[in-house]
Amino acid sequence: MLRSSAGAEILHYPRLDTVLMVEEFVREHSGEFKKRQLWEHLPKKMMYQTFCVTLVYLEESGKIAIDREGKVAWIWNPELVRTFLRPELVVR
Repeated sequence: MLRSSAGAEILHYPRLDTVLMVEEFVREHSGEFKKRQLWEHLPKKMMYQTFCVTLVYLEESGKIAIDREGKVAWIWNPELVRTFLRPELVVR
C-alpha cells in the first residue's frame, strides 16, 4: 500500500476526470479559496483525502501553488514555456 507524503495510506486515487475537474475549478477561481474552501465549492463532491492527493499532484507538477495565506492559485503557463523552449535546448 502506498503512502502519502504525510505517511498516511492512500485509499482513493483520483480518476482523470476528477483531476481535470479540480484543475479547471482552480484555474477559474485562482487565488480565491484556501484548500478546504476550495474542496467545499467544487462542482462535484469527492473525498477530502482524494482531493488532497490531487492537490499534491498538481503542486508537484508545477500547475498550482499555495501562498502564505493558504490560498490555492493556478500558475501553469504553457505559452510562457513555449517562449523559452528552443530546438537547441536539450533536457537531460
